[in-house]
Amino acid sequence: MAEPGVETRTRSSVITARAAASFDPVGRSVATARAFVRDTLQGWGYADVVDDAVVLTSELVTNAVVHAGTSADVLCLRTEDGVRVEVADRYPEREIPIQGTGLSLGSPDRENGRGLLLCAALASRWGVEYTPTYKQVWFQLDLPQRPVGTRSAGPVMPVALLPVADERVRVAVTQIDRSGSISVWNEDAQHLFGYAAEHVIGKPLTDFAAWPHTPGIGTGIVEALQLSRWEGSYGIRGTDGRVVPVYASHLRVRDTNGEPSTVCLLVRDDERAVIQSPQRVPVTESGESHATDPFEVFIGSPAPDDLDGLLQRTVERARDMLDGDAAFLLLATDDETELEVRATTGLPSARQRFARVPVEAGTGRYGSARMPAVHEDLTAVPGAVPLLNSTGMRSVVTVPLKVEGRLTGSLGVAAESSGRYSNEEALRLQFAADRIALAVESARLGELERLRRGSLSFLVEASDLLAGTLDRDQTLALMAQMTVPTLATWCAVYTIADQASDPYLSYVLHEDEDRIDGLKALLSKIAPPDPVPAPGARVWAAPADAAQRAALRTSKRELGLGSTSPVSSGIGTTRATAAAVGGETVVLPLVARNRVIGMLVLGKPSDDHFRQEILELAEDLSRRAALALDNARLYSERTAISQALQRSLLPPGLPQIPGVEVEVIYRAAGEGNEVGGDFYDLFPIRDGAYGFAIGDVCGTGPEAAAVTGLARHALRLLAREGFGGPAVLERLNAAILDEGARSRFLTLLYGELWPQEDGSAVLKVVCAGHPLPLRLRQDGSVEPAAEPQPLLGVMEDLELYEQMVTLDPGDVLLCVTDGVTERREGTRMMGDDGLIDVLRTCTGLTAGAVASRVLRAVERFAAEPASDDMAILAMRIPEPHRA
Repeated sequence: MAEPGVETRTRSSVITARAAASFDPVGRSVATARAFVRDTLQGWGYADVVDDAVVLTSELVTNAVVHAGTSADVLCLRTEDGVRVEVADRYPEREIPIQGTGLSLGSPDRENGRGLLLCAALASRWGVEYTPTYKQVWFQLDLPQRPVGTRSAGPVMPVALLPVADERVRVAVTQIDRSGSISVWNEDAQHLFGYAAEHVIGKPLTDFAAWPHTPGIGTGIVEALQLSRWEGSYGIRGTDGRVVPVYASHLRVRDTNGEPSTVCLLVRDDERAVIQSPQRVPVTESGESHATDPFEVFIGSPAPDDLDGLLQRTVERARDMLDGDAAFLLLATDDETELEVRATTGLPSARQRFARVPVEAGTGRYGSARMPAVHEDLTAVPGAVPLLNSTGMRSVVTVPLKVEGRLTGSLGVAAESSGRYSNEEALRLQFAADRIALAVESARLGELERLRRGSLSFLVEASDLLAGTLDRDQTLALMAQMTVPTLATWCAVYTIADQASDPYLSYVLHEDEDRIDGLKALLSKIAPPDPVPAPGARVWAAPADAAQRAALRTSKRELGLGSTSPVSSGIGTTRATAAAVGGETVVLPLVARNRVIGMLVLGKPSDDHFRQEILELAEDLSRRAALALDNARLYSERTAISQALQRSLLPPGLPQIPGVEVEVIYRAAGEGNEVGGDFYDLFPIRDGAYGFAIGDVCGTGPEAAAVTGLARHALRLLAREGFGGPAVLERLNAAILDEGARSRFLTLLYGELWPQEDGSAVLKVVCAGHPLPLRLRQDGSVEPAAEPQPLLGVMEDLELYEQMVTLDPGDVLLCVTDGVTERREGTRMMGDDGLIDVLRTCTGLTAGAVASRVLRAVERFAAEPASDDMAILAMRIPEPHRA
């Protein structure tokens, strides 16, 4: 059995007022939530329970935004006998211990868990409720019993803080006839403003009224006087030319002749406490009085120092001023074509925040946010105020916020009953909007400036990251990682190979890694968005619709209402996935070089919307990402072509030569190069005879590689035609000279090898300007195996000759290019002597070990990487195996 005071279901009670707000998962939200609850309960006159409610709310919101790391929705409900506060977060997987379950509620000394302990100690009732996407903790605070005839009021104020009035409170009474001229002007009016009755009677009131007193007001004094009742503030210009701030109450009547006229009761702003009880500045010791700031009168003091706090305070004050059930404030986009929901009270703010509606929703006055509008019954005009659809609100009044004629926002108050508002309330709300408009616009511009500075930093960093890679897969990953969670909760990237190809889902990322597989499975089952090249973000409803349908099917199966077929054991769309993609989803085209190469899809969780500034930032990012992705594609294509062409210049493979070990190591200088100016080859000429070559074309890069291909293919062709070594090189020399300006100098070592039956090998070698081949004998001695001759590509007439070399078992023939011998470290060079020293240490090693030791010595000779191509060819005659 549950402990006393704990409930697990909502207690039935008549709700007379409600206020709601949402708070982001950041530490400062706790203080903002405390202020929200305190202001709400004080506005309801529930000062007796304010402190307890603030303490409990603080702990529960801390649990949500600090410990659980989710946003928190706070709902205050006023009932006949108390107040109920509900705190909901989006972490339903985390169970809450309930009294009576045997689990401890926690200790007051612990950082977390104190909220439930305090609920048990302070609340009249409290409980926990779960939904598929929310966890909610609520508490009820009952009002203390009071004797009959008493009424809740504000705290007792010190005498020094009571409103200051003159010895006699003066109320100016004037009457204005149907033409707007003054017909009555009493003695107090003469005392307050300095005009005698005979000087003003018969003259228009507009000659004396400083209207509007508050900059930006959109309603004229003539319109105000036409209303049956009205109260508000403006100014009267005195005889000294100074404007006296006044509080006015107008009443539309008929005079003795039955003609319509208006009676105005005017008091100075310093004396308005006689009729109202706003905050005011008392008279100073010097006797000087200061007019109350209309902004402070409306918004209260101290004013919030951040935009969200200011907007939230505004909607709460507006709702209370008109005794409404809900209020909302929307801010206009830069181009004034749309309004974005920024603050609400009494509405499901989590669902509405950052939603957008058009400024001009229709052709009439009531379809434009630029004019005040009153809807007495929304059921008669469905959809007139889209924000209030399905909220239960029946009547609404909306007014524009304008600064210097420019629309900056819209303020509205709604009620659950019809016919609650008329033009009088619209005028009162317009005055409130005029008081707050300048402050809202200033705070909005400050926020935009901070956002733009952050956006510039973000785009600079994103550009640097995207420019730092030409790898397509890495570019896709960077695109997603930069958007999640900075811009969106989840992201998907579709790519389009060519105009004839369909979009392909290439990358998916969610801020919660456990949601990635479910999200990928969901997106794979629905058709991709259309590749529309039009700039800007467009809404894509397919993921949310598909997720909701799949989640509904899952719920029906669990309840036994759906198909009896077994549920797949693979990754499916669950309710968690539906919540993850249930918010707004937008698609931005990836356009590069006038072609759509893909789409960037950004999404929010359930009922969330994107801010306009975030969408603009995402659009900037998508342009940079599209160019980076297309550059990566072009680089990959050209690299693949280059590598394919370069690989065609290398030998397809080394033949197996009976009785000879062969090892080749090749290194081309330059990033992305597989072939350079150095080359090698080893190929069969005819039965029992093999040709080998190692050469170096002057220069590096593609031009040298072109001569490399010419040389290698010409050598094979000429050798297999039966030409000897000198004839092969002479014809190759002529072919190089025929290339004209594209020709290059070429050093070449060419030889023919014949393995012998006794285990040795006979070689015929021609060394045309190339580093001499080195012969390593078994006793460790090293000697050149050929003599130098002229290089190729310089002279037309060459007289070359070949030399014969016999390699005995255990001997090694080492052939290298000048990238080995010319390896430098400052003024030091490895040279032929250095190579010989290394080769002397290779006695008894295999051909592979010899080539590897030479390469290691070259690499260690200098700290800097090699800047020249390098080829190493080692041939060894193995020793016969002994029994």
